[in-house]
Amino acid sequence: MRWRSIALLVCLFAPAGSATPAFSPPNILFLFSDDQRADTIRALGNGLIETPSLDRLVNDGTVFTRAYCMGAMEGAVCTPSRAMLMTGRTLFRVKPDLDRQPTWPEAFGKAGYATFITGKWHNQAPSLVRTFQEGKNVFLGGMGKDPYALTVQDFGEDRTLSAKRPSGKHCVELFADTAIDFLNRQKGDRPFLAYVAFNAPHDPRIAPKEYRDRYDASRIPLPGNFLPQHPFNNGYMVGRDEELAPWPRTPEIVREHLADYYGSITFLDAQIGRILDALRSGGRHENTLIVFASDHGLAIGSHGLFGKQNLYDHSMHAPLILAGPGVPKGRRADALCYLLDIYPTLGDLAGVAGPEGSEGRSLGPVLRGTATKVRDSLFTAYLRVQRAVRDDRWKLLVYPQINKTQLFDLENDPLEMKDLAADPQREAEVRRLTALLQESQRDAGDVQPLTTDKPQPLEFDFTKVKSGKK
Repeated sequence: MRWRSIALLVCLFAPAGSATPAFSPPNILFLFSDDQRADTIRALGNGLIETPSLDRLVNDGTVFTRAYCMGAMEGAVCTPSRAMLMTGRTLFRVKPDLDRQPTWPEAFGKAGYATFITGKWHNQAPSLVRTFQEGKNVFLGGMGKDPYALTVQDFGEDRTLSAKRPSGKHCVELFADTAIDFLNRQKGDRPFLAYVAFNAPHDPRIAPKEYRDRYDASRIPLPGNFLPQHPFNNGYMVGRDEELAPWPRTPEIVREHLADYYGSITFLDAQIGRILDALRSGGRHENTLIVFASDHGLAIGSHGLFGKQNLYDHSMHAPLILAGPGVPKGRRADALCYLLDIYPTLGDLAGVAGPEGSEGRSLGPVLRGTATKVRDSLFTAYLRVQRAVRDDRWKLLVYPQINKTQLFDLENDPLEMKDLAADPQREAEVRRLTALLQESQRDAGDVQPLTTDKPQPLEFDFTKVKSGKK
């Protein structure tokens, strides 16, 4: 096993007579939410929301404040996001169903870990039973209409899946129950990797009344970049997510959605707290790496949008917290990173080699203090209609179907409200970032042209589509 080899090497090269502690591979508890914006944790600056469990993780670990989903080539952004997470492959090289693409949990399993999943899996059944050794109360799909009746399945002894059955209780609570049961069953020295994939706060955002009632919609402030309508055709103006509210977006409707969203996150936070308490009471806390992240963010009124099918920060930026052995406490790290860098980081800290094809970069050097960054820039893409690149300060967005470019100074305009692309003083910045974007496309295997000879109209006519839900 990999960690035993590491321990042997440490002993071989240690000075004669020195006492070298045996390498103890850490357990891994991976907590993954769905559609959660990076600005929805109280300890990170949102004074309205209640997230005591995540606040505790923030204080106990390191927060990567600039973690991003790389994008999607389909409307269900979570599918490629989760595929990239599992394989470490980038957007244009990953297969959403993971067909013949090995995963990081498989690598941990081969290294001797007990691997387990409960919760959402949106990358098809064959890759699910291949990736994990054990699974219970797993939801195969993207979303359900009723969290109290979500269909779940278990692994059989031969890794076949049981028949679907209703969850019988709120699925977020069920997933937490299942994770706690797994933790309580862990005995002996064998390390484990537990992947707990919640489907909250994805809509329908239905939380128990006691959690929803904590938020008075009339008192919730609008996003700082709220707009009644997106100012131009971004290539995805209508679609399931965008039709959750009518056009133009009204402050009242956005506040109601945010109240539901916050209530769901606070309920999720309570279930995470139960899991963390179980880990601690079982005596495994000190040697467990804990990860909390989400697959991407969400708009909910920002820039007049509601979904995640765009490349603004509110939709691609995700929370990422690491805590446990080898992770500094109470630290903020601003290294640019992708979500697909998470498992390579865990592999680095646990001494597990990654699967073939993994392109992610370990954040270990940042955690160890030997580096402040692992990437100089990030490239994101959505369908054939949006491309973006950002560095430490600047962000360029290109909309190929309408030949439009935006430039934002994220240092002074983090909400991306002041487009500087037409400012003559920023012409050199636009040229530099356009070249960087094209270079990033080549590196990623993206062949999408950034302009077209037949551009669509800049304006979008909402009178030709249904008005959205009331």
